Amino acid sequence: MPSASNSPDLPQTAISSPDNIQAHENIWHQRISGEDKQRRNDHRSPFQRDRARILHSAAFRRLQAKTQVLGIGMNDFYRTRLTHSLEVSQIGTGIAAQLRRKYPNLKYLLNSMSLIESLCLAHDIGHPPFGHGGEVALHYMMRDHGGFEGNGQTFRILTRLEPYTPSTGMNLTRRTLLGILKYPAPYSQLRINTHPAPVLHHRQLKPSDWPPVKGVFDDDKPILDWVLSSLTEKDRQLFLSSEQSQIHPDYPHLKTKFKSLDCSIMELADDIAYAVHDLEDAIVMGIVNPLQWQEDVVVPLQHIEDSWLKHEIHTIGAKLFSNQHHLRKDAIGTLVNAFVTAINIKIKPEFDEHLLKYHAELELDFAATLSVLKQFVYKYVIRKPEIQMLEYKGQQIVMELFEAFASDPQRLLPLNTGERWVKAEQENNNPMRVMADYISGMTDEFAARLHQQLFGSKTAGILELNREL
Repeated sequence: MPSASNSPDLPQTAISSPDNIQAHENIWHQRISGEDKQRRNDHRSPFQRDRARILHSAAFRRLQAKTQVLGIGMNDFYRTRLTHSLEVSQIGTGIAAQLRRKYPNLKYLLNSMSLIESLCLAHDIGHPPFGHGGEVALHYMMRDHGGFEGNGQTFRILTRLEPYTPSTGMNLTRRTLLGILKYPAPYSQLRINTHPAPVLHHRQLKPSDWPPVKGVFDDDKPILDWVLSSLTEKDRQLFLSSEQSQIHPDYPHLKTKFKSLDCSIMELADDIAYAVHDLEDAIVMGIVNPLQWQEDVVVPLQHIEDSWLKHEIHTIGAKLFSNQHHLRKDAIGTLVNAFVTAINIKIKPEFDEHLLKYHAELELDFAATLSVLKQFVYKYVIRKPEIQMLEYKGQQIVMELFEAFASDPQRLLPLNTGERWVKAEQENNNPMRVMADYISGMTDEFAARLHQQLFGSKTAGILELNREL
C-alpha cells in the first residue's frame, strides 16, 4: 500500500494550518442545543462525552435483550445486538488505527477513537424487537404515517428520544450525528409508492412486499437540516442525492449515494462483524458444514488475484470447522485482521467538505470475499426456516401490539407514553410515531410478555402493563 505522500488517490496536503483544523473542529463539535456544563476537572473531549452518553443510555442497555440473528432460546452462545455492537466497536477502532498509519496527513480527521467507538456502539440502538421481522412489521403498520426503519430510529433516539435532555435526546456533536447517518435523506425523498394493497390479515404479510425505506423520518427532518447546515449548498445537495440501488436491483425505493468518512468506517466494521462473527455462531451451532463452505465460499472465490487471500481461504476453512476451539478462534482473528488491513481511503473530489471528500473502502478482492461471506450467512443462517419462523412470530407480535395500542391509545399505553401521544395528536404531529417509538424500544422478551398479557389466557402479572421502557 503506498503511503499518503505518494498515493495517487490522495492530495499531497489536506488541511495543513492549525487554525483551519481548529475552525473545522469547532463546527463539527457543535451540539444542537449547546451546553455549559461546569463539571469538576472534566477534561474529556467532545467525542468522549458522546461515547459516555451512548454507553450509559437505556437504549444501549436494551441491546442485551435484542437478538442479532439467532433467536432467543436456541442456544446460550449466540450473539445479541449488544455483543455485536461491542465487536463492531473493536473492529471500527482497529480500522481507524490502521488508516491513521497509512495516511498520516489525514490524522486530523482520524484523531478520535472515541468518535468511531460512539458510532459503532450506537449503530443498532434503533432496531426494534425481533430483528428484521419487527422492522417490517412496524414499517407496515406505519405505512401511512411516515414508515419505519431501524437506522432512521437510531437517529431519532440519539436526537429526540433518549432522555439525557428534555427534547434533544443525547445532544451529541454534529460530527457524531453526521457519522451515524447511513442513509442521509428524508423518507419522502426516497420512497417510491410500489407497495401492493394492504393485506387482509397480518399473517399474510410478506416482508419482500414491504421493504422499509432506508432514510431519516420526515418527522426528524429539522434535525437532519441542522446536522447538514454547515455544508455548502453544493455539498448538501450532493450528499442528499439518491438513486436506484445497483447492488439490490429488486429494492423498490431510492437509496442515498454517499456517506461520511466516519460512517464508511463504521459500516465496514459492521459488515465485517456480521459476516465473520455470525459465521462463527453458525459453525459452533452446527448450522453450516465444510461442504457448504467449499461450494459457497471457496469455489466462488477462485477468481481472486490476491495471493495471500487465495492461499489462506483454504487454511481458514480447515481451522473454522476444526473441533479445536483455539484453531477456530485463530481463523476468525485471521479473517478480521485481513479485512481491517485491506481498507484504504479513496477520494471523492466532487465534495468540498473533507469529512465527505474521503471515504474508506475495501480492496477489490477483499470486498468480493466479504460479499461472499455475507451471502453465505444469509443463505444458511438468516434464511434457515427455524430462524424465519422466529422472525415471523415476532412480526405477528409487533403488528398485534401496534393494532391493540392504536385501537385505544389513552387506555392502553403507559402513562408517560400516553401523554406524549395526546400531545402529538393535539399538535397534529403524527401521534402514530409515538406508538412506533414505544414498541420499537421494547426488548424481545418484554414485547412477548406484553403480547401474552394482552392476548393470552393468563392474567397473572397484568399490572406490568404500566411499566415504562
